[in-house]
Amino acid sequence: MVGGPFGGFGMGQRMVERVDVAIVGGGAMGSAAAWQLAGRADTLLLERFEPGHLNGASHGASRNFNVSYADPVHVGMLVEAERLWRLLEAQTGTELLTQHGIVNHGPNPGHEAAHAALAAAGIPSVFVDEGEASERWPGIRFEGRVLFTPTAGRLHADRAVAALQRAAQQKGARVQHGARVTGIRPVGDEAVLTIETPEGVRDLRARRVVVTVGAWTSTLLTGHVPLPRLVVTQEQPAHFAPRIPGEWPGFNHFLADSGPDRRWPSNVYGMHTPGQGIKAGWHGVGPVIDPDRRSFVPDPALSALIRDYAREWLPGVDADDVTEITCTYTTTPDGVFVIDRRGPVVLGAGFSGHGFKFTPSVGRLLADLALDRAPAPAIFALDRF
Repeated sequence: MVGGPFGGFGMGQRMVERVDVAIVGGGAMGSAAAWQLAGRADTLLLERFEPGHLNGASHGASRNFNVSYADPVHVGMLVEAERLWRLLEAQTGTELLTQHGIVNHGPNPGHEAAHAALAAAGIPSVFVDEGEASERWPGIRFEGRVLFTPTAGRLHADRAVAALQRAAQQKGARVQHGARVTGIRPVGDEAVLTIETPEGVRDLRARRVVVTVGAWTSTLLTGHVPLPRLVVTQEQPAHFAPRIPGEWPGFNHFLADSGPDRRWPSNVYGMHTPGQGIKAGWHGVGPVIDPDRRSFVPDPALSALIRDYAREWLPGVDADDVTEITCTYTTTPDGVFVIDRRGPVVLGAGFSGHGFKFTPSVGRLLADLALDRAPAPAIFALDRF
């Protein structure tokens, strides 16, 4: 909807489009917010890049749908997320979530708490001893007893983002790719956005603006929202050719000898990506980068270490037949998300490498904030910093 001249804001007589809710960033979280808002508010989703781009954190064919959380807020969101993933599949006719289970092993004292929290929420989990686990899943070498979560699994990231946008459009939301938001200025209870497209520059006035731009959060919002320190890294999981055919469980390995100045840089996560191999990666230890100046070149030291890990802990793969990929993490100081509102700006940021599984639940929280319905859980609040 286009209004008349919007004077008094330094824009002269330029015509300004008006919308109830503008969403900046069309990755997983922004697309989920659009899906939740469509039909409830006049919604416009603005994405800087073209569909299927590789610049952010939402691309690729696989993400673990890991349910091994002990915090009741996260567990509750997992229950909601599973329901909403299935609803999205039904609405779009797209297969997104494969529940083949995930095995969690290594000396993690949090496994007991996760097992108890999952039981309380009705999510099945069971401890399996190391010998039985080796027989059931011979592609993985296990360390100690294993927490197996059979309803965990794998999400198809690229399909999920496309399905969310398609479902949002079916309910009336507008989606525009190739639209870069270069400025957001809160003006009273609303916000004015400056948008660059191949056709030129335009302004947009929104009652609420949802910002879900991942690695670009600080660039866009510094000076307008009191942000925590958000660290942007380039991560580099790898796909290994499997020696053992068929479906694998996802896996999380909590390595005893991991961390700064230890043999391994971090714990390891992984999963089967059909058609690409067995994915394995370090968690949150890639080099700090500027998202507009990424090399997209994997760090050779981390590459060598993940191959060493595969030789030692993944007997079911060929550690020398490997294809590496890169993506970004945007990490908060405590590794917990930011989902909050300041004035007209609703923020979803800092998903710290473990947010994708929660995508539709995060979208619902962002929509509630944009519609002034309910605050997000306190653990996600900006003022905790």
